[in-house]
Amino acid sequence: MSRSAPTLRTTDPGGPAVRQPIPAKLRGLRQSVPLLLLLRRDVGSNGPAWLPLVLVLGAIGAVAYADHLVVSISLFYLYIFPLAVGAIFLRREISYGLIAVCILFHYYDSPRNISFGLRIFHHLSAVLCFTFVVYVIQRYIEQREDLAKTVKKQRDDLLHDLVLAAEVQRLFLPVDKPAIAGLEIAGMMQAARGVSGDYYDYIPIDAHTIQVVVADVSGKGVPAALLMSATAAAMQFKANHDRNIPEIVGRLNTGIYSVSDGEHYVTLALAEINALKRTLRYVNCGHNPGLLYQAKSGAVTRLNSSCPPIGIFPEEPCELALVDLAAGDVLVFYTDGVTEAANRFGEEFGTERLSSVVQRDFSLSAEGLMNNIFNSSAKFCSEVGFKDDVTILVVKCDFGGSPTVT
Repeated sequence: MSRSAPTLRTTDPGGPAVRQPIPAKLRGLRQSVPLLLLLRRDVGSNGPAWLPLVLVLGAIGAVAYADHLVVSISLFYLYIFPLAVGAIFLRREISYGLIAVCILFHYYDSPRNISFGLRIFHHLSAVLCFTFVVYVIQRYIEQREDLAKTVKKQRDDLLHDLVLAAEVQRLFLPVDKPAIAGLEIAGMMQAARGVSGDYYDYIPIDAHTIQVVVADVSGKGVPAALLMSATAAAMQFKANHDRNIPEIVGRLNTGIYSVSDGEHYVTLALAEINALKRTLRYVNCGHNPGLLYQAKSGAVTRLNSSCPPIGIFPEEPCELALVDLAAGDVLVFYTDGVTEAANRFGEEFGTERLSSVVQRDFSLSAEGLMNNIFNSSAKFCSEVGFKDDVTILVVKCDFGGSPTVT
C-alpha cells in the first residue's frame, strides 16, 4: 500500500473540515531548510544543499577509517583536507565543530602504547593547527565575500548612474513632432547599450522651414555618450541663434575639437528643408549618405559626404549642397547601426537593402516607413542582434500640389 502525500487540514466556517495536500515545492523547501542552516549563505543558494555536507563528512569518514586501519603511523593530520573543504562550504561554527569530531575520531583510533601526556600534547598541537587552517580559510572567504559585495554595490551604483545618464540623454531628443505644413517627419533612436552615441533632432526655423540633424559619435560607451550630449547641447543652442549652416558646423567643429582627445569625432548630417520653396540645403560631415527618394522617377539618390567629420581638424571646410524637392519625395537619414547590422554569416544589411525598403514602402507614412526600415534591419540581424546604436529619421514631402516659390 502506498502512502498518501502529507495534507494540511483547513476549516471552512460554513462547512466541514477539508484536507488539502501540501504542495511538493513546500515539502522540498521544508526538507532542505535544515541543510541550508549548515552551509554558508552563498553556497546554500547555489546547487544542491546536501552535496557539500556529503563531501566533507565522507572525507572525514574515509580519513577516520584509514587512521583506524593503519596502526604503525598516525594519519591524524590527513583530517586537515576535509576540514579545509568544510571551511570553504560550511558555516564558521560548523567548521570549528568538525575539529572536535576529528579529535574524537582520532582519540579512539590512536595507539594506546604512548604516554598520556604525549597524547594530550599531540592532540593539542593538532587542534591548534586545525584551528589555524580553518581560521585562515574562513578569513579568506569572508574577505572574498566582502569584496564581492563591494563590487556588486559599485556595479549597481554604476548601473544606476547609467540609467540616469540615459534619462538625461533622452531630454536632448525631440518629444513632439514639428508642425510644418507640407512636411511629415518621424524619428527614432535605439541605444545598443544603456547610453548612446547617436543623436537626432528637428529644429523649426520658421513657419515653413526646419532643420533636421542626425549625428553619430565615434566609439561606444560613456565617452561617446558624453560627447554626444555636448554635441546635442551645442547643436540646439547654435541652431536657435544662427540659421547659417556653414557657421553652425564651423562653431560646432571648434567646440568639439577643443574638448576631444583626438580619438573621438562626430559624423553629422545637417539639412534645412524649406517647404515653401521646396528646397533642401544640407551638409554631410563624414556621415552615412542620406537617401532621397524622388517620386517622379522612382529612383533613390544618395546625399554623400562632402566634409570631414566634426572635431578632427581645427577648421571644417564645409560645402553646402542644394537639392530641389517635389511632392511625394522622401528623405531618409540614419546612422551606421542600420546599414552595418550583420547576420550570423557576417553579411551587413547595407545601403542597397535600405534603398530597396525605401523604394518599396515610400507610400507609407513617415512613421510607417521608419518602422519598416527598423524592422527590416532587425529581422536581417535577428540571430545576432544590433551591435551599435540605431537612429532613423524620415521626412516625407507632402506639398499638396502647391506651386514652387522661388
